[in-house]
Amino acid sequence: QVRVVESGGGLVQAGGSLRLSCAASGSFRVLYVMGWYRQAPGKQRELVAQITSGGSTNYGDSVKGRFAISRDNAENTGYLQMNNLKPEDTAVYTCNADLLTAAGYRTTYWGPGTQVTVSS
Repeated sequence: QVRVVESGGGLVQAGGSLRLSCAASGSFRVLYVMGWYRQAPGKQRELVAQITSGGSTNYGDSVKGRFAISRDNAENTGYLQMNNLKPEDTAVYTCNADLLTAAGYRTTYWGPGTQVTVSS
């Protein structure tokens, strides 16, 4: 069974920083893409950032220049460094892992999410 678990959320003042972590564990062959999404109350879920196993990254327009995604392939862990946080960054941040299961199926697993709240 595969698990994806986020950590590192919390409350921070505007202009501050937070670092989120996402750990994928269990039985799988390959971890392809790790991604972060967020959803604020009353809004649709949006892409924050993605990173491939080779290190290629993709960011949502609203976080470019402020957020940085990275990963440790040996630990199957991804990170989201969030700087210069704004109140509009307040949301539940959820990680996903696009992987090849032990049985040979490519699928995406999602974590439960972690709350990030930015006060003004």
